[in-house]
Amino acid sequence: MEANVFPLTCAGPLPSPSSLHAPVRTLRFNSPRPVGSVLRRSMGKEEPLLEGMPKEYYDDEWQAQQREKCKELERLRQLEDEEEERKIAEYREIGLRLKGYPQEDVIKARKLVSSFIRAAEEVEEKIEEAAEKGELNELVLMVIWNRLDLARRDDEKDAIRSLDLLYRRVEMEILKMEATPSMRLLNDLLNMHDGFDDEGWLKECKKCMINTFPREDPFSILVPAGFDVDKHQGPLRPPLEADDVLLRVDFVREVDSLLQEVRQEESEAHNVEGFDPESVAIKLKQQEKQQTIRQVEALLDLAINLKW
Repeated sequence: MEANVFPLTCAGPLPSPSSLHAPVRTLRFNSPRPVGSVLRRSMGKEEPLLEGMPKEYYDDEWQAQQREKCKELERLRQLEDEEEERKIAEYREIGLRLKGYPQEDVIKARKLVSSFIRAAEEVEEKIEEAAEKGELNELVLMVIWNRLDLARRDDEKDAIRSLDLLYRRVEMEILKMEATPSMRLLNDLLNMHDGFDDEGWLKECKKCMINTFPREDPFSILVPAGFDVDKHQGPLRPPLEADDVLLRVDFVREVDSLLQEVRQEESEAHNVEGFDPESVAIKLKQQEKQQTIRQVEALLDLAINLKW
């Protein structure tokens, strides 16, 4: 049997080797649908999920919730950054308050304030000792105020209470140093009050005034107490021009002037209404101030009518 050869006339040309490596065109779908919905619609009911992907990934509502959470976290992070920047600016401002003072004086004041804080129960003695040495000044108050301001910003209640008391005590000692003899005597008389026995307090104040003011009757001026007229011997009273002598008329004049100023301030002050903590605190301060004013008025009346 002979074999017949049939030529392939309908076959096309074979592809060249170079055409096997031609780039493959990628198809792009500009669909407005989210990826999750496309994947979900393209999956069959029984088709398994992609490995490692949670089921919620294909839920539009879950994705919207996650986007809202991301926005909220970003907002909170921005608020925290702004708060941090504000605190840094405030701390920088507090640090710059002492910039105008000499560095040596600032270091000395800080060491003094630190010694007050470490003194604990002996702080009164430390403050009085520093006052006698002349170490208390405006810079010391500024250092205490800076510490108090930092404690307030950090909401350290125990430190706020301690530093506030220390500031008031040092301020009172400085005012006491700079005050006139009349104001120093007035402060000492007010501090003698125990808060209960007004009559006993006035008796003690009268004794103190008698020992402080020089006698003003004509006989005592011509013949001082303890002076022997016949022998012309005896202790002589110091001259009235001495710096440590306080006349009753000077005390009365300065205390009366102080009362007039305080009364004017009280008349200009507005009455506070309400029962919130701030209003109650203001009312208590006003009541304490009124009580002090009444005590000063009693001392002024006692000095005016003082008799030896």
